[in-house]
Amino acid sequence: MKTETHPTYFKDAKVTCACGRSFAVGSTKEKLSVEICSACHPFYTGNEKILDAAGRVEKFKARRAKAK
Repeated sequence: MKTETHPTYFKDAKVTCACGRSFAVGSTKEKLSVEICSACHPFYTGNEKILDAAGRVEKFKARRAKAK
């Protein structure tokens, strides 16, 4: 295997979220900054909002109920 072809791997790279949470992961970058994490993502927190454009969700639910 050739030397110096792979980037340096940091086992405890620090990830900082916009919400203020920070945690460690393995990465090729020493510090990472993210906009959203599992602590603030609506899917994981239970605050999920469905954005409905032109009644598409209701149309889908109606078709699904009709198929059953």
